[in-house]
Amino acid sequence: MVAAHARFARERLPAREVDARIAWYKRRVLRSDAIKKGIDRAPARAMLKATGLNDADLERPLIAIANTWTDATPCNLHLRELAAKVKEGVRAAGGTPIEFNTVVVSDGISMGTEGMRASLVSREVIADSIELAVRGAMCDGVVALSGCDKTIPGTLMALARLDVPGLMLYGGTIMPGNFRGKAVTIQDVFEAVGACGGQFTANTMSMAGEMLGLSAMGLNDVPAVDVRKGAAAVRAGEIVMRLVAEDLRPSQILTRAAFDNAITAVAATAGSTNAVLHLMAIAREAGVALTLDDFDLIAAKTPTLTDLVPGGRFMAADLDRAGGVRLVARRLLEAGLLKESLTVSGRSITVEVKNAEETAGQQVVRPLDKPISATGGFAIVRGSLAPEGGVVKLAGHTRRKHTGPARVFDCEEACFAAVQKREIKPGDVVVIRYEGPKGGPGMREMLGVTGALVGQKLDDSVVLLTDGRFSGATHGFMVGHVAPEAQVGGPIAFVRDGDSITLDVDARRLDVAADLESRKPGWKPPGPRYKTGVMAKYAAAVSSSATGAVTSPVST
Repeated sequence: MVAAHARFARERLPAREVDARIAWYKRRVLRSDAIKKGIDRAPARAMLKATGLNDADLERPLIAIANTWTDATPCNLHLRELAAKVKEGVRAAGGTPIEFNTVVVSDGISMGTEGMRASLVSREVIADSIELAVRGAMCDGVVALSGCDKTIPGTLMALARLDVPGLMLYGGTIMPGNFRGKAVTIQDVFEAVGACGGQFTANTMSMAGEMLGLSAMGLNDVPAVDVRKGAAAVRAGEIVMRLVAEDLRPSQILTRAAFDNAITAVAATAGSTNAVLHLMAIAREAGVALTLDDFDLIAAKTPTLTDLVPGGRFMAADLDRAGGVRLVARRLLEAGLLKESLTVSGRSITVEVKNAEETAGQQVVRPLDKPISATGGFAIVRGSLAPEGGVVKLAGHTRRKHTGPARVFDCEEACFAAVQKREIKPGDVVVIRYEGPKGGPGMREMLGVTGALVGQKLDDSVVLLTDGRFSGATHGFMVGHVAPEAQVGGPIAFVRDGDSITLDVDARRLDVAADLESRKPGWKPPGPRYKTGVMAKYAAAVSSSATGAVTSPVST
């Protein structure tokens, strides 16, 4: 730990170089000059000085510190302290930081309640609010701080959309708890009754940020409470100033190769299926064409190389000790699966990972000749029940095919109640519908239901399908993101109890043996759950989960 902390510290710019850079900034026309330079901007300067800035500060680039701090969840609780360290790095490298905050919805806390409908909606609001704040202040660069699940894709979407020099810093994984000598996470609690230290959504998307090149390799790996995290935050502040000086923008980093690398890493680590939804949304903001078929093709040729929770034995903090994301990426490079793409370091990712250090005796990242599985941790299925596609999670089990009778529920609560009453039997195919992007609205995650099924030891004998989502902590034979969703008249809306449903992973098929067309006459979707406010706006604007469940009109 001390050595890594020292490495971050040694990368700081010498004072002479900082002075030279500040002088260069004064000669250059900055984006922020439009708001703070010239006689006619005196009122703006007066207001900025009222915040504590001086003339010297206003000569420098303005760097947005886009924070997602909240004391409503442990995942983001420490981000104020990290923001202070980022500011330290920005100032040391010749910039002037200005901080603002956005909203946060905790998936783990809201899970299984009406509040969970706000989670995916918050991804869009986070991206929108960062965009508005940065555009309004005409900032020259951005460091976005993230923690809980949707803050990571929300910040990455904003960086892609704004296309100003910037990077994302993840607050770091939580450390696992200990119960009777066993390391435990939030997953264990849900399974006992029904962010998380495993390869759940937050850690999956943190890794994706590094593989995309919008997070500096190694900084996200450091756990939240690790002594190295402050130095990592300082380093992020220094990096953004180099990005501004070089005018290195997300559009130069977010190439198709970068997205392929991120998908490959998610597949190799059996990461959260939510990454499919989020990477498609980020790609849409970046103007990069990406489809569900691309995910399936990459996962099919990528071995699962990490033994991480929820399907495996180790936590995200164990991966950091083993060698981190850099080690995973080096394995992919050795396998010929890593593509050349630029990162915020200014170097190619293939150069970044060559100096990966592997801890002797580590068991988290497997050698290429001893993978957990020959293929990645997810697959895309289509068929009469999912013409646009669905995402099946393959980690933590070996099941490939199942046929059984449908047990249909029109909301998560009804299904959870049935599970609690032990009405679900081995062999059943549990269908939860009207939980999609529009129908929910917001695609709630079904961790309460899946956890309860695991708790009743039904995870090896049932299948669960939904037009909603699954938590990154979910494991079992599950298909989420079934599209088109029930609310828009997708096939899932017309399934009835007892219909025979077949999930065949090898054939990439999800089919129902029923004449669904004969059931369509007279069907009407349920009325909107929300008629006003942000939820109503979201339901009206959101796209299919097959295209990322986005609200932006950006086209590719």
